[in-house]
Amino acid sequence: MKTLARILLVEDSPNDVEMTLEAFAERVPGNPAVILLDLKLPKIGGKEVLRRIRADETLKHVPVVIMTFSREERDISEGYQLGVNAYVVKPVDFPDFVESVKGLGIFWAAINQPPPGCAGRSVLA
Repeated sequence: MKTLARILLVEDSPNDVEMTLEAFAERVPGNPAVILLDLKLPKIGGKEVLRRIRADETLKHVPVVIMTFSREERDISEGYQLGVNAYVVKPVDFPDFVESVKGLGIFWAAINQPPPGCAGRSVLA
């Protein structure tokens, strides 16, 4: 029996949603649960969403990847201080993104931690 992965994508760009869903389709091993979060949202900021995720008992251990156009060190630092697992700068090269998803998915599915050598930080630009 095959179990479907559940992913929560918080993104306001239809093109980024389509690219992300295509990258994850049948490529992530195991049964990961991950939240892909854009920082620049129209009604509530991504950092506030992340604060709420980390404060929620049912969601606080779910890996979160920020996917945004912001390359500002302040955004990257604050994201990690708030508990994000990885920070991806858009636009992302599609093949590189797929490979990153595969690699991160393996570690998150197995041990719910970022890959070794990242020291808790991963920035894909």
